[in-house]
Amino acid sequence: MVFYTKTDINELTYQILGASMEVHKSLGPGLLESVYHKCLKHELELRKIMFESEFNVPVYYKGETLNTDLKCDLLIENRIVIELKSVEKIHPIHEAQLLTYMKLLEIPKGILINFNCTNVFKDGQKTFVNHLFNELDD
Repeated sequence: MVFYTKTDINELTYQILGASMEVHKSLGPGLLESVYHKCLKHELELRKIMFESEFNVPVYYKGETLNTDLKCDLLIENRIVIELKSVEKIHPIHEAQLLTYMKLLEIPKGILINFNCTNVFKDGQKTFVNHLFNELDD
């Protein structure tokens, strides 16, 4: 049973983006995704935001749970999926990957964060919601 609202998720989104901006402000663009990932995890810990990192995403197929190599970068408080990138440009396949994780994990919101940009808040993030978000109370 869900005990959070759209407002709760949006406030958490604000905190996540603030943590991402702090990491980007400190490091700038041009590093490997794995570096940003470690630093963002540390920043989330400093802010006491709970998360899971790099776990296998279960795939249910024809009544069976299958072992896959799908790895979720971050799942924040079981409410928001974060997909991290450090690429020249975000492509539709990156968005599709995030949307797939949201669907498989049954999570209402996802944020795609690209650290290889000038301004993470303005140019380096895209937020997605699905039907689960729309069904939440305000």
